[in-house]
Amino acid sequence: MNRYSELKPLPFARLGYWYATAVGFTWGLLLSTGEVKRHGKLWVFSGMPRWAFGRGGSCIGACYLTRVNISDRVLQHEDVHRQQWRHYGLLLPFLYFRAGADPLKNRFEVEAGLADGGYTRD
Repeated sequence: MNRYSELKPLPFARLGYWYATAVGFTWGLLLSTGEVKRHGKLWVFSGMPRWAFGRGGSCIGACYLTRVNISDRVLQHEDVHRQQWRHYGLLLPFLYFRAGADPLKNRFEVEAGLADGGYTRD
């Protein structure tokens, strides 16, 4: 359980979350060449072209877009991002950008679990 499980979403966040989910779902349906499946409340689109997402995969609303990065630990990490989207709505991309590109220092990646996301402190 993480802190987003107990927090009430910000005002209007739900609308942004559903909009982002619709965008992610459309992007995934258009570009996915792999399996599309449901993992809890997260839609997982595999077989995406490498240019269609960041790092090992990207969470947009309730959709996780990736090529092959779908281990249980990664999906647990991405579900926390889904919950962050649900809490912040369309404010999340701006807050995430402001938190910085270094995943080891980005509070959203830290909250989602660095080890689960495949980030290590080498």
